[in-house]
Amino acid sequence: MLRHPKTLSARASITRAHAALSNDHVHLVLLTEGSRLAGTLTRADLPPPGTLGPALDWSTLVGRTVSPGTPMTVVHDLMISQGTRRVAVVDADGSLLGLMCLKQRRTGFCSDADVEARSRSRDEVTSQRVRSSADSRMGSE
Repeated sequence: MLRHPKTLSARASITRAHAALSNDHVHLVLLTEGSRLAGTLTRADLPPPGTLGPALDWSTLVGRTVSPGTPMTVVHDLMISQGTRRVAVVDADGSLLGLMCLKQRRTGFCSDADVEARSRSRDEVTSQRVRSSADSRMGSE
């Protein structure tokens, strides 16, 4: 379970939710009020870009949460049967505890270390592109 998933405020706009889901690695937006999960969104939930209003109005929790005591095999089977790769873990009070993230090959779950490594790798690629672009500009001057 990812223990520190990215979240948006339950007051986030549809525009902000679209922006979050424009990242290919984001499959489920978690809308929170404090520590409580108020709703979830996928790309299919959202109205067309340009629609204004709160994203929460388009969200749901149905079928997108599991309790912390749910066995991983049950979570895996649920996600496969639903054709989803993300499910929020919430306690009985609705507090968000984390996110179960099914790997792309659907053979196991992502870890915080996996996400951190991917983020570092992306940051390194971005830094290399910035340096390369700067070198190109300096060479043409």
